[in-house]
Amino acid sequence: MKKKVFNRRQLTDVDRRKRKRFLSATLVTCAALAMVGGAIHVVDIGHGRVFSDMPSLASYDIADMKSRIRAAGEDIAMHERNEGGKAEIYHYSKAELLELVGTERWQEVNQLLTIPSGAFLMGSDRVRTSDQNRPQHKVSLPAYQIAKYPTTNVQYAQFVSEQSYRPPLDWPEGKIPQDEALYPVTMISWYDASNFCNWANKRLPTEAEWEKAARGDDGRRWPWGDLMETSRLNTYYRIGSATDVTSFPEGASPYGVMDMAGNVSEWLETDFMPYDGTTAGKDVFQGKIQVASTPADRAMKVVDLVGVDAKYKVLRGGSWKSDPFSTTTYHRNFSWPHYASDFFGFRCAADIVEIGKD
Repeated sequence: MKKKVFNRRQLTDVDRRKRKRFLSATLVTCAALAMVGGAIHVVDIGHGRVFSDMPSLASYDIADMKSRIRAAGEDIAMHERNEGGKAEIYHYSKAELLELVGTERWQEVNQLLTIPSGAFLMGSDRVRTSDQNRPQHKVSLPAYQIAKYPTTNVQYAQFVSEQSYRPPLDWPEGKIPQDEALYPVTMISWYDASNFCNWANKRLPTEAEWEKAARGDDGRRWPWGDLMETSRLNTYYRIGSATDVTSFPEGASPYGVMDMAGNVSEWLETDFMPYDGTTAGKDVFQGKIQVASTPADRAMKVVDLVGVDAKYKVLRGGSWKSDPFSTTTYHRNFSWPHYASDFFGFRCAADIVEIGKD
């Protein structure tokens, strides 16, 4: 009996198409299995890092996470509840406040520094900067004064005590949190900051005043120069909270102004408006509120952003939570003036009154 010899030429076109489809399906299946296997491996690695490596890299005890990190908007809701109720106020005497920090530190944090008159470079033309920071342009200012440090809890406590003013909502029983007398005051709105400065016979700085005090007249990126140096500021969760305003003396600006990069973002007098010649779209500067259009949307917490006839206020300097590049001297941030957060603070400024002039 003769063996049957297989001859490729005997395959029909139909057979060839069937084999080709089978081979393609096999390759696709193998690729899919490889991807699934790889994904499982990555998830396994990620799981290991989340539960072993990452806690050791956190800047605070991982067990304290709930007290450190809040959901977006939670600070706003907390502030609104505080405004609606009657916050407890503790009335500090001047002697108590001095005892908390000492006379020397009290005088130090209450200093005003003089910024000389003249022109400086405002904004940036760098390739990767946000459009809202463009273009770089020259601004000339008269001489003025600005606080050497952001306003601290101990300074704000004097205001609260003398004016019977509502304290920040994160002050337990209306008192300064323990060991935080020289931390920048936070959880205050733009209105609170403006009221404090008016009480102190000062005012909030304009955006141009703040930027000149931070960068000098040579157009530098950070108060100390053009290179990011993490040892000079508190940012990007490196510490995990705000810090004493005297903690980073190496972060001083050319005029000796402190903490103008990181720690807290600072409220300014200025509305968030475009620079002349900006490449940013108008929508960036348009005030918007969240609106749920239907009962179903409200139930599901689905909202649309709707433009309103109101302006945001500028915030500058970045914070302990910020991306490091948000701490550059020219980066512009913004928020609604009635909002408050644990990384919003402020400092005051003042006009220079010439002797002999009315």
